[in-house]
Amino acid sequence: MKNQDFRRRMGFAAQGIAASLRSESSLRLQALAAAGVLAVLVWRRPAPVWWALLITNCGAVLAAELANTALERALDHLNPERHPAVGLAKDCAAGAVLVLSLSAVGTFIAFLAANWPL
Repeated sequence: MKNQDFRRRMGFAAQGIAASLRSESSLRLQALAAAGVLAVLVWRRPAPVWWALLITNCGAVLAAELANTALERALDHLNPERHPAVGLAKDCAAGAVLVLSLSAVGTFIAFLAANWPL
């Protein structure tokens, strides 16, 4: 499957995202949160640096969720039995999503503090 044309590779990527959105409630929740952040950005119209920071954070969280899903699926396929090493790998991937999510929340709080005069 290497060296496919660009459109075909984009199709594979879109299929992966769509399948993950259908099967993973955590990805749907993160996508909803990202849409909320985007709505606040459109509403408040902050400086471009806030757009860059918040969109990058949202993208990183969504990408981590997708990577977590890919890892879980691959490990479950390769080793359907419970195994401590597989469990630890899955827990670490989930931890990476959590760390990025907390970072994104922190960035959003900083945005609110800087751009939300009441």
